[in-house]
Amino acid sequence: MRRSRFRNKEAELDITSFMNLMIILVPVLLMSMVFSHISVLDLKLPDIASNSQASSDKKNDGLELVILKDEMVVNYPAGTPLRRLPKVTDAETAELVHDFKLLSTLLQEIKRQLKDQGKEKRDILILSQPETDYQTIVKAMDTVRSYKAVVAASVVDAELFPAISLGDAPVAGPAVKGTSTK
Repeated sequence: MRRSRFRNKEAELDITSFMNLMIILVPVLLMSMVFSHISVLDLKLPDIASNSQASSDKKNDGLELVILKDEMVVNYPAGTPLRRLPKVTDAETAELVHDFKLLSTLLQEIKRQLKDQGKEKRDILILSQPETDYQTIVKAMDTVRSYKAVVAASVVDAELFPAISLGDAPVAGPAVKGTSTK
């Protein structure tokens, strides 16, 4: 009986095509991947003062932004309307939107006037109605926190009112007097 001997040949792995696939696939996947950016905003809850004198002093010195359906109202001191900012027509979408550019300009002027009076104010209270769009509140927070300024040929974020508190807008009162509640 004749036995045939099988030679044990080692099989070679040809991974060239797999390596070519990886060389193409990895950069394409990395380029198409969306990197998420998470930012955290520090918000303060309004203080509940036990002393009525301290709470009345704070209320008279507070800066408020009331976001209503048809307009925004800047109150200073708190509860006293300083300026009403009606909605404007957006050039791109032809929809009525809140005028955040005018709000930023107004807050810059208020900050400058307070600094001229020797007051360093860093806090603002944003009051919104329950049906206010989330994106509108976020845009308002970004607008009241800082603005773009040019310093030494560089664009930087200049501080306005970074200490932001949130609250509910009053249904009726001095801040919303004369506005319709539809």
